[in-house]
Amino acid sequence: MFGYVMVNKPELKVRELDEYQAYYCGLCHMLKKQHGRAGQATLSFDMTFLTVLLSGLYEPEEQSQCSRCITHPLVKHQMVTNKYSSYAADMNLLLSYYNLLDNWKDDHNYKSRILAGLLSRRRKKTAARYPRQHQAILHYLQDLSTCEQEHAQDLDLAAGLTGTMLGEIFACEEDAWAPYLRRLGFFLGKFIYLMDAAEDLEEDRESGSYNPWLPFSEQEDFMSYSRQVLTMMMGECSLAFEQLPILKNAGILRNILYSGVWSKYEQIKEKQKHV
Repeated sequence: MFGYVMVNKPELKVRELDEYQAYYCGLCHMLKKQHGRAGQATLSFDMTFLTVLLSGLYEPEEQSQCSRCITHPLVKHQMVTNKYSSYAADMNLLLSYYNLLDNWKDDHNYKSRILAGLLSRRRKKTAARYPRQHQAILHYLQDLSTCEQEHAQDLDLAAGLTGTMLGEIFACEEDAWAPYLRRLGFFLGKFIYLMDAAEDLEEDRESGSYNPWLPFSEQEDFMSYSRQVLTMMMGECSLAFEQLPILKNAGILRNILYSGVWSKYEQIKEKQKHV
Protein backbone atom coordinates (compact mmCIF):
# COMPACT_ATOMS: atom_id res chain seq x y z
CA MET A 1 0.00 0.00 0.00
CA PHE A 2 2.93 2.30 -0.61
CA GLY A 3 4.34 4.22 -3.56
CA TYR A 4 1.32 5.96 -5.05
CA VAL A 5 1.84 9.49 -3.72
CA MET A 6 4.74 10.61 -5.89
CA VAL A 7 5.82 13.65 -7.86
CA ASN A 8 5.53 14.00 -11.61
CA LYS A 9 9.17 14.94 -12.17
CA PRO A 10 8.90 16.24 -15.76
CA GLU A 11 6.29 18.78 -14.62
CA LEU A 12 8.31 20.14 -11.68
CA LYS A 13 10.59 23.16 -11.89
CA VAL A 14 14.26 22.32 -11.32
CA ARG A 15 14.24 24.24 -8.02
CA GLU A 16 11.12 22.42 -6.82
CA LEU A 17 12.58 19.03 -7.73
CA ASP A 18 15.73 19.87 -5.75
CA GLU A 19 13.60 20.91 -2.76
CA TYR A 20 11.52 17.74 -2.93
CA GLN A 21 14.66 15.61 -3.16
CA ALA A 22 16.08 17.40 -0.11
CA TYR A 23 12.99 16.46 1.94
CA TYR A 24 13.14 12.90 0.60
CA CYS A 25 16.79 12.59 1.61
CA GLY A 26 16.01 14.25 4.94
CA LEU A 27 13.34 11.64 5.67
CA CYS A 28 15.79 8.89 4.73
CA HIS A 29 18.32 10.43 7.15
CA MET A 30 15.75 10.59 9.97
CA LEU A 31 14.72 6.98 9.41
CA LYS A 32 18.32 5.88 9.79
CA LYS A 33 18.88 8.14 12.81
CA GLN A 34 15.74 7.06 14.65
CA HIS A 35 15.29 3.48 13.47
CA GLY A 36 18.61 2.26 12.05
CA ARG A 37 19.39 0.74 8.68
CA ALA A 38 16.30 -1.48 8.81
CA GLY A 39 14.12 1.59 9.30
CA GLN A 40 15.90 3.36 6.46
CA ALA A 41 14.94 0.50 4.14
CA THR A 42 11.24 1.40 4.58
CA LEU A 43 11.58 4.88 3.04
CA SER A 44 8.45 5.79 1.05
CA PHE A 45 7.19 8.55 -1.24
CA ASP A 46 3.93 8.65 0.73
CA MET A 47 5.56 9.83 3.95
CA THR A 48 7.78 12.22 1.98
CA PHE A 49 4.53 13.86 0.89
CA LEU A 50 3.45 14.10 4.54
CA THR A 51 6.79 15.71 5.43
CA VAL A 52 6.46 18.31 2.67
CA LEU A 53 2.79 18.94 3.55
CA LEU A 54 3.32 19.50 7.28
CA SER A 55 6.49 21.52 6.66
CA GLY A 56 4.57 23.78 4.29
CA LEU A 57 1.67 24.20 6.71
CA TYR A 58 3.56 24.80 9.96
CA GLU A 59 6.83 26.19 8.54
CA PRO A 60 9.03 24.86 11.37
CA GLU A 61 12.68 25.64 11.91
CA GLU A 62 14.69 23.46 9.53
CA GLN A 63 18.20 22.07 9.38
CA SER A 64 19.90 21.80 6.00
CA GLN A 65 23.14 19.99 5.27
CA CYS A 66 25.03 18.35 2.43
CA SER A 67 26.07 14.76 2.89
CA ARG A 68 26.87 11.51 1.13
CA CYS A 69 24.85 8.35 1.67
CA ILE A 70 25.02 4.66 0.87
CA THR A 71 22.87 5.18 -2.24
CA HIS A 72 24.94 8.12 -3.52
CA PRO A 73 28.41 7.59 -2.00
CA LEU A 74 30.36 9.74 -4.48
CA VAL A 75 28.31 12.95 -4.60
CA LYS A 76 27.15 15.07 -1.68
CA HIS A 77 23.49 16.01 -1.77
CA GLN A 78 21.30 18.32 0.26
CA MET A 79 18.99 17.05 2.96
CA VAL A 80 16.43 19.08 4.91
CA THR A 81 15.11 17.90 8.28
CA ASN A 82 12.72 19.31 10.87
CA LYS A 83 10.31 18.10 13.55
CA TYR A 84 7.87 16.87 10.91
CA SER A 85 10.42 14.77 9.05
CA SER A 86 11.02 13.15 12.44
CA TYR A 87 7.28 12.60 12.86
CA ALA A 88 6.93 11.24 9.31
CA ALA A 89 9.83 8.84 9.95
CA ASP A 90 8.01 7.42 12.96
CA MET A 91 4.75 7.08 11.00
CA ASN A 92 6.69 5.48 8.14
CA LEU A 93 8.04 2.90 10.57
CA LEU A 94 4.64 2.03 12.04
CA LEU A 95 2.94 1.73 8.65
CA SER A 96 5.81 -0.24 7.16
CA TYR A 97 5.98 -2.66 10.09
CA TYR A 98 2.34 -3.66 9.77
CA ASN A 99 2.51 -3.68 5.98
CA LEU A 100 5.41 -6.14 6.23
CA LEU A 101 3.40 -8.36 8.59
CA ASP A 102 0.52 -8.24 6.11
CA ASN A 103 2.86 -9.28 3.29
CA TRP A 104 4.04 -12.20 5.41
CA LYS A 105 0.47 -13.25 6.21
CA ASP A 106 -0.72 -13.01 2.60
CA ASP A 107 2.29 -14.21 0.63
CA HIS A 108 4.62 -15.82 3.19
CA ASN A 109 7.31 -13.40 2.07
CA TYR A 110 10.30 -14.26 4.26
CA LYS A 111 12.08 -10.99 3.53
CA SER A 112 9.07 -9.13 4.93
CA ARG A 113 9.05 -11.33 8.02
CA ILE A 114 12.76 -10.76 8.66
CA LEU A 115 12.55 -7.00 8.20
CA ALA A 116 9.48 -6.80 10.44
CA GLY A 117 11.42 -8.67 13.11
CA LEU A 118 14.26 -6.17 12.85
CA LEU A 119 11.79 -3.31 13.30
CA SER A 120 9.80 -4.86 16.15
CA ARG A 121 11.61 -3.27 19.10
CA ARG A 122 11.59 0.20 17.56
CA ARG A 123 7.93 -0.24 16.63
CA LYS A 124 7.04 -0.75 20.30
CA LYS A 125 8.85 2.43 21.36
CA THR A 126 7.31 4.45 18.53
CA ALA A 127 3.82 3.15 19.32
CA ALA A 128 4.24 4.29 22.92
CA ARG A 129 5.07 7.82 21.74
CA TYR A 130 2.02 8.02 19.46
CA PRO A 131 -0.80 5.97 21.06
CA ARG A 132 -3.59 7.66 19.05
CA GLN A 133 -1.97 6.98 15.70
CA HIS A 134 -0.96 3.47 16.69
CA GLN A 135 -4.46 2.59 17.85
CA ALA A 136 -5.84 3.94 14.56
CA ILE A 137 -3.57 1.53 12.66
CA LEU A 138 -4.54 -1.43 14.87
CA HIS A 139 -8.26 -0.71 14.54
CA TYR A 140 -7.83 -0.34 10.79
CA LEU A 141 -6.13 -3.72 10.47
CA GLN A 142 -8.80 -5.44 12.55
CA ASP A 143 -11.71 -3.86 10.67
CA LEU A 144 -10.08 -4.44 7.27
CA SER A 145 -9.57 -8.11 8.09
CA THR A 146 -13.28 -8.43 8.89
CA CYS A 147 -14.16 -6.63 5.67
CA GLU A 148 -11.97 -8.95 3.62
CA GLN A 149 -13.31 -12.09 5.32
CA GLU A 150 -16.86 -11.02 4.52
CA HIS A 151 -15.91 -10.05 0.94
CA ALA A 152 -17.75 -6.76 1.31
CA GLN A 153 -18.71 -5.39 -2.11
CA ASP A 154 -19.05 -1.77 -1.00
CA LEU A 155 -16.15 0.21 -2.47
CA ASP A 156 -16.44 2.87 0.21
CA LEU A 157 -16.24 0.43 3.12
CA ALA A 158 -12.69 -0.90 2.83
CA ALA A 159 -11.40 2.30 1.26
CA GLY A 160 -12.99 4.32 4.04
CA LEU A 161 -11.18 2.25 6.66
CA THR A 162 -7.87 3.14 5.04
CA GLY A 163 -8.92 6.77 4.83
CA THR A 164 -9.85 6.99 8.50
CA MET A 165 -6.51 5.52 9.52
CA LEU A 166 -4.47 7.81 7.28
CA GLY A 167 -6.48 10.81 8.45
CA GLU A 168 -5.34 10.16 12.02
CA ILE A 169 -1.73 10.03 10.85
CA PHE A 170 -2.00 13.25 8.84
CA ALA A 171 -3.52 15.08 11.84
CA CYS A 172 -0.25 15.15 13.73
CA GLU A 173 -1.46 17.79 16.20
CA GLU A 174 -4.90 18.52 17.64
CA ASP A 175 -5.20 22.11 16.48
CA ALA A 176 -7.27 24.27 14.13
CA TRP A 177 -5.88 22.52 11.06
CA ALA A 178 -6.52 18.96 12.27
CA PRO A 179 -10.01 18.65 10.66
CA TYR A 180 -8.62 19.68 7.27
CA LEU A 181 -5.64 17.36 7.57
CA ARG A 182 -7.92 14.49 8.60
CA ARG A 183 -10.16 15.12 5.60
CA LEU A 184 -7.18 15.36 3.27
CA GLY A 185 -5.74 12.13 4.68
CA PHE A 186 -9.14 10.43 4.57
CA PHE A 187 -9.69 10.91 0.85
CA LEU A 188 -6.05 10.32 0.00
CA GLY A 189 -6.23 7.06 1.96
CA LYS A 190 -9.32 5.99 0.02
CA PHE A 191 -7.54 6.81 -3.22
CA ILE A 192 -4.44 4.83 -2.21
CA TYR A 193 -6.48 1.78 -1.21
CA LEU A 194 -8.48 1.77 -4.45
CA MET A 195 -5.34 2.33 -6.54
CA ASP A 196 -3.66 -0.59 -4.79
CA ALA A 197 -6.73 -2.75 -5.40
CA ALA A 198 -6.79 -1.72 -9.07
CA GLU A 199 -3.14 -2.72 -9.47
CA ASP A 200 -3.80 -6.14 -7.87
CA LEU A 201 -7.07 -6.77 -9.71
CA GLU A 202 -5.99 -9.51 -12.13
CA GLU A 203 -3.80 -11.22 -9.55
CA ASP A 204 -6.67 -11.24 -7.03
CA ARG A 205 -9.10 -12.51 -9.66
CA GLU A 206 -6.87 -15.51 -10.32
CA SER A 207 -6.17 -16.25 -6.65
CA GLY A 208 -9.72 -15.61 -5.42
CA SER A 209 -8.49 -12.98 -2.99
CA TYR A 210 -10.71 -10.14 -1.86
CA ASN A 211 -10.78 -7.09 -4.10
CA PRO A 212 -13.61 -4.54 -3.99
CA TRP A 213 -13.22 -3.78 -7.71
CA LEU A 214 -14.01 -7.37 -8.77
CA PRO A 215 -17.83 -7.02 -8.92
CA PHE A 216 -17.42 -3.99 -11.20
CA SER A 217 -14.55 -5.22 -13.35
CA GLU A 218 -16.67 -7.09 -15.89
CA GLN A 219 -18.55 -3.95 -16.90
CA GLU A 220 -17.70 -2.56 -20.33
CA ASP A 221 -17.12 0.91 -18.92
CA PHE A 222 -15.02 -0.30 -15.96
CA MET A 223 -11.94 1.78 -16.79
CA SER A 224 -14.05 4.89 -17.16
CA TYR A 225 -15.96 4.12 -13.97
CA SER A 226 -12.84 3.42 -11.92
CA ARG A 227 -11.21 6.63 -13.18
CA GLN A 228 -14.33 8.57 -12.19
CA VAL A 229 -14.31 7.12 -8.66
CA LEU A 230 -10.61 7.83 -8.20
CA THR A 231 -11.05 11.37 -9.56
CA MET A 232 -13.79 12.02 -7.00
CA MET A 233 -11.45 10.86 -4.20
CA MET A 234 -8.65 13.16 -5.34
CA GLY A 235 -11.08 16.01 -5.92
CA GLU A 236 -12.14 15.92 -2.27
CA CYS A 237 -8.55 15.47 -1.16
CA SER A 238 -7.41 18.48 -3.20
CA LEU A 239 -10.30 20.59 -1.91
CA ALA A 240 -9.20 19.94 1.67
CA PHE A 241 -5.63 20.86 0.70
CA GLU A 242 -6.69 24.15 -0.88
CA GLN A 243 -8.38 25.15 2.39
CA LEU A 244 -5.03 25.07 4.18
CA PRO A 245 -2.95 28.29 4.25
CA ILE A 246 0.07 26.74 2.54
CA LEU A 247 2.46 28.86 0.49
CA LYS A 248 5.76 27.08 1.14
CA ASN A 249 6.16 23.98 -1.05
CA ALA A 250 2.72 24.64 -2.59
CA GLY A 251 3.97 23.99 -6.12
CA ILE A 252 5.42 20.63 -5.12
CA LEU A 253 2.26 19.61 -3.27
CA ARG A 254 -0.02 20.59 -6.15
CA ASN A 255 2.21 18.66 -8.55
CA ILE A 256 1.71 15.54 -6.44
CA LEU A 257 -2.03 15.94 -5.88
CA TYR A 258 -3.01 17.04 -9.39
CA SER A 259 -0.49 15.12 -11.47
CA GLY A 260 1.92 12.84 -9.62
CA VAL A 261 -0.67 10.46 -8.15
CA TRP A 262 -1.98 9.77 -11.65
CA SER A 263 1.43 8.67 -12.95
CA LYS A 264 0.97 5.30 -11.26
CA TYR A 265 -2.60 5.05 -12.56
CA GLU A 266 -1.39 5.40 -16.13
CA GLN A 267 1.16 2.64 -15.51
CA ILE A 268 -1.57 0.37 -14.13
CA LYS A 269 -3.90 1.11 -17.04
CA GLU A 270 -1.14 0.35 -19.55
CA LYS A 271 -0.32 -2.89 -17.74
CA GLN A 272 -3.94 -4.05 -17.79
CA LYS A 273 -4.15 -3.49 -21.54
CA HIS A 274 -1.65 -6.30 -22.01
CA VAL A 275 -3.32 -8.78 -19.62
